Amino acid sequence: MKKSSIIQMVKFTLFSISAGIIQIGSFTLMNELFPLPEWFSYLTSLLLSIVWNFTFNRRFTFKSAANVPIAMAKLLGFYAVFTPVSTYLVYLAEKAGVSEYITVILSMLSNFILEFLFSKFVIYKNQENTLTKKEK
Repeated sequence: MKKSSIIQMVKFTLFSISAGIIQIGSFTLMNELFPLPEWFSYLTSLLLSIVWNFTFNRRFTFKSAANVPIAMAKLLGFYAVFTPVSTYLVYLAEKAGVSEYITVILSMLSNFILEFLFSKFVIYKNQENTLTKKEK
């Protein structure tokens, strides 16, 4: 494996951890302080983490000058599948009595792995390291 790929995975992991903190923090805030359904708290916290993660990974991990609306549309395609599936699985787990925190952590881990692969091989394919020094 190339050194640049390892650095890229480390950066993606660190930004994903920060997005995870945002997701867990916002989920906990909504789940503990407001009488909201678990799926709604999950969905809202997921959306907050997506925007954060996309912004930082496009610029610093993949260093891509890719058209932002197109890149975001591709990510939207990923989440058009991931979000309803994961939200439904969280709903089923809630009905089965599984801890809401276990379900959120498991969905975050699957999201982390799948989003990295999708970003690397679909969103930024052939568009990595295209930011100019001026854009950085």
